[in-house]
Amino acid sequence: MTAMFRFCFIVVTGVLVAGCSLLEIKLESGIDPLPKDQLNMRVFSRDFSTVFYSQVESAADLIERNSDSVPIKSNSLMWKINAEQNLQHTIFQASPTAAMVDTWVFTAQMAQFFEFGAGKNVFGEQQQTAIDVSNHLRDQFERTIKNFAVASFQKNQDFVTQYVAKHPIKDMSFTRQSAFTDWLAYNELSEFDAVTTFGTVPEVMSDISDRMAMIAEQMPKILGWKAELYALHSNINAEEVQATLVSISDTSAKFQQLMAQSPQMMQALAVDMRRELTPLLTQLSAATDDKLSQLSVERQALELMVKNERVSLEAMVSRERAAAAVDLEKISEQTVKVVFEEVSKTLKSLILYFVLFLLVVFFAPLGLGVWLGKRMQRSAGNSIDNKV
Repeated sequence: MTAMFRFCFIVVTGVLVAGCSLLEIKLESGIDPLPKDQLNMRVFSRDFSTVFYSQVESAADLIERNSDSVPIKSNSLMWKINAEQNLQHTIFQASPTAAMVDTWVFTAQMAQFFEFGAGKNVFGEQQQTAIDVSNHLRDQFERTIKNFAVASFQKNQDFVTQYVAKHPIKDMSFTRQSAFTDWLAYNELSEFDAVTTFGTVPEVMSDISDRMAMIAEQMPKILGWKAELYALHSNINAEEVQATLVSISDTSAKFQQLMAQSPQMMQALAVDMRRELTPLLTQLSAATDDKLSQLSVERQALELMVKNERVSLEAMVSRERAAAAVDLEKISEQTVKVVFEEVSKTLKSLILYFVLFLLVVFFAPLGLGVWLGKRMQRSAGNSIDNKV
């Protein structure tokens, strides 16, 4: 009897120890991180933006320094402004695949625009500088992309060529649309197949941090270039104003010298000059008031432009913050859902094992006692029969 109870105790202990493994609850967020190749795409795109900004700015500054033409100077400023703003839109997309495809298309569109398209004469004799830089940026991007997708590189390159031919850039404003939707249709993919995840919470927050850092770095430069472009097309010429002031100063010095030599003659001359110059001074005063009024209007327009840029920046930051909050809320909801599902499964398993434990502890000894009693009764009956 003692050996049987020991055996039952060992069995029950083993069952309980096995059931304790259910207490280990693994909390999974339910969100898949970005695949390694897409993370590499994102890192490469951000690194390429630095190269793009540097080379475009250097080429545009070189063209501007080597030209006295106002249209060429204006086009060089517009190249820097619009190219860098468009690159920000292409690179800082939520999906690394979309950013890669759209950036590739944009570099090819810019190269085609300066070499064969509507912008083939915007820089005159210095056009080749823009062509060389644009082709170099496109080729550099393609060489790196080839390492990410060797098998599909030729197919993607054919899509880029067809898309650029069908949707060329038409002017220096670089107005364009994202090519990602057309790329999905070309590859017969749905957006859900191409974009399976936006990454974990740390990856999303890192992406937002990169966007804010890039905007903070580029926005002051872009605002400065826009101010230069505005001043270039205004009627204010600093060199002419300076030359006029120098001429007035020289004339005043000569009059003072002449007055010291002939006071009477200069007095009569002063009367005549006052009579003759009064209409001219009146006209000059009116012209000055007009210019000051125009300058005030232009200054207000510049202030309005800066204000609009600041409002746009604040709106963009607010949109990014709201999008991040929505993503975090969805992640939290999904995490809570997964946790409760796992807890429910664990509780069900614990109840099942508890029932088995009760059966083993209470009913197994009872059944064992009944069986032993019957056996002992039979043994006693056999002993009596043998004695008889």
